[in-house]
Amino acid sequence: MIGPEDRWRLLLGRERERLDASGRRAGLALDELYGAGQGEGSASGLGGPLPGLSTREWAEELEALFGSRVMEQVLGRAAAGGRSAAVLEVEPGQVTPSVELLEQLLSLKGSLPEARLRRLRVLVAKVVEALVAELATRLRPALVGSVVPRPTRRRGGPLDLRRTVLRNLRHVRTLEDGSPQLVPEDLFYSTRARRSLDWRVVLVVDVSGSMEASIIHSAIVAAILSGLPAVQTHFVAFSSEVVDLSEKVSDPLGLLLEVVVGGGTDIARGLRYARSLMTVPSRTLVLLVTDFEEGGPLGSLLAEVRAIAESGAHPLGVAALDDRGQPRYSKAVAEEVVAAGMPVAALTPLELARWIGERIR
Repeated sequence: MIGPEDRWRLLLGRERERLDASGRRAGLALDELYGAGQGEGSASGLGGPLPGLSTREWAEELEALFGSRVMEQVLGRAAAGGRSAAVLEVEPGQVTPSVELLEQLLSLKGSLPEARLRRLRVLVAKVVEALVAELATRLRPALVGSVVPRPTRRRGGPLDLRRTVLRNLRHVRTLEDGSPQLVPEDLFYSTRARRSLDWRVVLVVDVSGSMEASIIHSAIVAAILSGLPAVQTHFVAFSSEVVDLSEKVSDPLGLLLEVVVGGGTDIARGLRYARSLMTVPSRTLVLLVTDFEEGGPLGSLLAEVRAIAESGAHPLGVAALDDRGQPRYSKAVAEEVVAAGMPVAALTPLELARWIGERIR
């Protein structure tokens, strides 16, 4: 047990020489996370990180000292602070889903043995599922076409009582007590009809370095779009090469695990492939997600933009966002792209959903 006085010493990072053995052990374990940086308890000098301490050993030490609940909280904070490996020691149900955490988890996928990779997949699945559910509640109202009642004589929907009465007023008979009784010959029912038909949305996503946050947002938006009626969604990943991941759009976990981030940037090649997917340009949205740091000839990029705009399709350039949600892109290239016929904007997923919803209704 750690006494009250030692607890205050640990909290304030002071009087380390007065800690007893259990207090010093606890201080060493906490210094692994809290003993650096700035503040009252930082750089407490309790001995520095335990030599050769692995994340798993650190987790075991925290649990032995403070119990499972505190261990989960400390490791969760370590993961949020950039120590990705720490989250592999936490139960999936204890993590707080965020795009930042998902970025950290995905950065581990190529450096783990198979046993640890299985645990990583469970954690990534949990975070992706939570993020999709959270965003879907906000995005779907902006995306789905309006649902309106339509009268029909075909059975299947609820009875349209008002229309049935109005259309059968001439079929009224009088009962023995003098009260009227409606004897309808024609019954009318209500059905539901959507105003969203035959749209194709092509997400052309830059997967070169430092695009992780935008890739995650794009995969989640693609998954939500894939659930809309009569909207066909494509996901085209490009760096210096192009990979069509459209078959994965309904499975954002599989899509994100398959994306390989890195390489050069050939935006023109990505747009050229997207243009090959268009069948009815007037009902096609081409959404280019990139930082506009074109690695190929600028003329080729502008020619592809003009071809898409002149076809009658609806193009939109979505500027990359950094980890803080701030736009990060080449403004000079973006201005050239705008002049060639593709509007460019820095949009949150919700703002992007509203833009899409206004066009597919």
